[in-house]
Amino acid sequence: MPHAGSALSGVRVVDLTQFEAGTSCTETLAWLGADVIKVEPPGRGEQGRAASTDIPGLDSYYFLLLNANKRSVTLNIKHPEGRRLLGCLIERADVFVENFAPGIIERLGFGYQEVRRINPRVIYAQVKGFAPDGPFGSFLAFDMIAQATGGAMSLTGEPEGVPIKPGPTIGDTGAGLHLAVGILAALFQREGTGLGQRVEVAMQEAVINYCRISFARQLLTGGAAERWGNQSQLGMTAPSGIYPCQPGGPNDYVFVYTSRASNHQWERLLEVIGRPDLKNDPRFGDPVSRAAHAAAVDELISTWTRRYSKREAMERLGQAGVPAGAIFDTLELTADEHLNRREAIVTVDHPTRGRIKMPGWPVKMERSHTRVEAAPLLGQHNREVYEKLLGLGEDELARLGEEGVI
Repeated sequence: MPHAGSALSGVRVVDLTQFEAGTSCTETLAWLGADVIKVEPPGRGEQGRAASTDIPGLDSYYFLLLNANKRSVTLNIKHPEGRRLLGCLIERADVFVENFAPGIIERLGFGYQEVRRINPRVIYAQVKGFAPDGPFGSFLAFDMIAQATGGAMSLTGEPEGVPIKPGPTIGDTGAGLHLAVGILAALFQREGTGLGQRVEVAMQEAVINYCRISFARQLLTGGAAERWGNQSQLGMTAPSGIYPCQPGGPNDYVFVYTSRASNHQWERLLEVIGRPDLKNDPRFGDPVSRAAHAAAVDELISTWTRRYSKREAMERLGQAGVPAGAIFDTLELTADEHLNRREAIVTVDHPTRGRIKMPGWPVKMERSHTRVEAAPLLGQHNREVYEKLLGLGEDELARLGEEGVI
């Protein structure tokens, strides 16, 4: 929903995205204040509404978390009248975003050249799994495919173990955020040129961009970057791992790390755990020596962390200037009072799902704030958009409904 006074107030986005890579991009634009009009097929809506739902007939939580602050209209863009109306929306848009499978948007009649003909000022933005001109350009992709082909899986896991898919969906949402950055730059450039342009992100390439430190490792060794578990890829040190805490649940651990550049954080840690006598122990005299005696380091720290909860351990270490992070799970983050006050976690009221908690927008701006609102029901804004924006009358709306156009 548009928010006056927000950073992107006055920017209109025609959103033909589905699932996650595209929807995370347009949700970002909505949270920055743009008016995002989500165009969906009549009757069923975009595929993410039903995908993964726990209750048939209700929009999935997956959909709700990726489509907040948008307006939804239904439109059959395979119908001639539907294509005409989409053209009318494009005429009034600043941004057009799609992430259909390769070739589909062109077959629907809204490839870049056609959209640019309708509105030369529009920013035409696309997410695909792979670069269209590459060897995999026609291939389908989901997050895990991008993580595999972009290098992330090859870097995740234990040194002797198999590649593992990282939990965060950097292939999908990561690509969407890259696309949003490109759109914002294109909007800025348009201020000087008056012209739109095509903005394109390949999910594979977005994942590569997240792996810069691994390419630094490759430059150091001349070989492919390895899996190092919880160790830094640029140099072994100790501690650099997770340590058990009370009461011993599946996530009752704290990650402790000390700089591989010097000894000052290690010496602070020894003070906290009550072992300052080890400051002159040659086994731990520098990061390289500590890495060689990692098992002894781990035993020292584990003996101490087992006396505390993960939050207590994090607080004691953090206050002493030692990098440490409790392994918080999603439920703990959702309940965190500070994160709720910051609106990193927000509560929204949904018409059918009721009150739900979800991640908000982490970027805080002094002069722009958009309140997070629940994702729209299918076609919730048909009348609002078609009457007020396109000027359609009651009789025409009724006719379009009867003909299955909207």
